[in-house]
Amino acid sequence: MLGSILTQDRKFFDLFNAIGDLIVEAATEFRAMLQDLSHAEKHARQIKDLEHKADEVTHRTVELLHKTFITPLDREDIHQLISRLDDVIDFIDAAASRLHLYEITESNDIFKALGETVLQAALVIQKIVRELPNVSKQGASIVKSCVEINRLENDADHALRSGVAKLFKEEQDIRQLIKLKEVYELLETVTDRCEDVANIIESIVVEYG
Repeated sequence: MLGSILTQDRKFFDLFNAIGDLIVEAATEFRAMLQDLSHAEKHARQIKDLEHKADEVTHRTVELLHKTFITPLDREDIHQLISRLDDVIDFIDAAASRLHLYEITESNDIFKALGETVLQAALVIQKIVRELPNVSKQGASIVKSCVEINRLENDADHALRSGVAKLFKEEQDIRQLIKLKEVYELLETVTDRCEDVANIIESIVVEYG
């Protein structure tokens, strides 16, 4: 049943793919930013451009939702999914903006761990949305990827706790401590939003798989 519906209209899935690709681009750019903080403004600007493109995709999706009588997935699922995908890139942008505005000039192991986890989560999100049009056949693979997202979120949560503990133990400059803690928390929130995406997609698998 779902397969026949999906063949009628792939526009929503094309938009999901578009924002998934933008998330990976932003996460990749953020990791590059951590390796090149002397040019933080350039990287932050490029991520902001990607965030604006994601906003446009989200707007187009909502607009299409209003214009489409029969949708390939439940309307609420489509709206929640595109919104949560947009949230992922919003928080990557927020972290990049803080790095630039706070003039953080040195990376560290916690930044690198969180940046890598964010990128890996972004890649899994990209994979999941690409498989979504074939949910009836790819259900098991999608659920496996959702479990991987949960694991990555746990890794990010552990890195955040370790990073904050180390800050309170070693960082003498209270202003620097506050700045670093905020960026750590923003990066961990990226993985939280990825987990939100995974939860929505898991419910879609249950309904349509």
